[in-house]
Amino acid sequence: MRSTLPTFNEVWQQQFRLDVLKQSSLLAENSTFLIGCSGGMDSMLLLHLMSQLFPGKIRAIHINHQLQSVSDDWALFVRQQCRQLNVPCMVQSVHVAGGNLENQAREARYQAYRQHLNPDEILVLAHHQQDQAETVMLRLLTGSGVRGLSAMQAVDARDWLMIWRPLLDISREQIAQWTQQLRLDYVDDPTNMDTHYDRAWCRQELWPVLQHRYPGMQQALARSSYLMQDADEILNDVLKQDLAACGHAGQLQLEKLSQLSTARQRQLLSAWMQGEHRYRPPFDMVQRLQHEVIHSRVDAQAALHWNGFYYVRFQQVLYRLDKAVYEAERSMQQVPDQQVKFLLDQSIRLDSGLFQIERMRMGLSVALLGEKLNLKHRAGGEKIHLYGRTGSRPLKKIIQDAHIFPWMRHTIQILSMDNVMLGVFTPEGFWLAQSRYCEAGGWQPDLIDG
Repeated sequence: MRSTLPTFNEVWQQQFRLDVLKQSSLLAENSTFLIGCSGGMDSMLLLHLMSQLFPGKIRAIHINHQLQSVSDDWALFVRQQCRQLNVPCMVQSVHVAGGNLENQAREARYQAYRQHLNPDEILVLAHHQQDQAETVMLRLLTGSGVRGLSAMQAVDARDWLMIWRPLLDISREQIAQWTQQLRLDYVDDPTNMDTHYDRAWCRQELWPVLQHRYPGMQQALARSSYLMQDADEILNDVLKQDLAACGHAGQLQLEKLSQLSTARQRQLLSAWMQGEHRYRPPFDMVQRLQHEVIHSRVDAQAALHWNGFYYVRFQQVLYRLDKAVYEAERSMQQVPDQQVKFLLDQSIRLDSGLFQIERMRMGLSVALLGEKLNLKHRAGGEKIHLYGRTGSRPLKKIIQDAHIFPWMRHTIQILSMDNVMLGVFTPEGFWLAQSRYCEAGGWQPDLIDG
């Protein structure tokens, strides 16, 4: 009986060649290709097809994870096959850390790809339809949203690379038949049968059960991934509009955020927390941001730490702060009092910013230029009589009224002479204090870079 699967020659003439060339038209006209080649059946078929479709424009890379006793033999095999096809080949050995070996091996591979990929070169991978369906299923089981369920794209543009997956709509059964018809050699990775790994468990245990009940399951799941890609594109358009309305990468206006629907609030917060990282935060982390920070008491100094950033609320604004910025106060050692000298036009870098000494209509006495002045961090309880204001007020209250962020207040320093407060260096500038050292035509430090 004739096989229902088309032969390689038929597909080559009728569909596959056209599909591949159509996809390649989405890429740069003069693109070259780096093929990720494990030596397995899928990647060896891909290597063979690409060598015929794009002769002279491809090279291959084999990542040796060093996890199998035969890893070096696989690397040698890939080299030999590439030599027969006249395809340049490189082998990169990587170290896979402990923990989740599947994830660690994937990260190690992509780091190696990034290291060897030339500018404007496209990474070509052999993911196929079953890989796509398995990805959708595994992500569904881990509670992924629209972005996760969109799974892999045939042409995937990222910040640091372009990925092309020409076989993504091709079934594993077709790949197996074509490989047999072309009499291609390949290696078998025993971990593909080890159900200790999630993907192998999905393929060996879950897949047969589901396919027995739903024969078209694989195609249906792959189709769902494309529908999710459309939904993700639409969602991204909405998120861009919401972010522009509510703030930017560093902060969100909570009053404007509250005007969005609950679903749009949650999606915006999730995308905002993701930032430039590859993955969104877990759902419970977004909920924690809402409950512990956004909806905390007005006078609370709540902060949530995730993925190298702190999320804090100050008044009606939610801030996304680099960990080093937020923790600077705790990591800052107690600095003893300093003695400083100032000269006109001098620039000086202090904790609160870069200041330049300039003539002002009203300022400190010129007689103080070149003199030793005392500089110290505030200890608490200080009062200051600001020039032009009536009476002294607690420095703490003035700092609060100036809306200086709590995480920046450790940078504030007090300038004095003979125990007389001359002024205060702050992230908002220099505050001149009323004293006997004030005079018309004097000088002040001017903040030029905060």
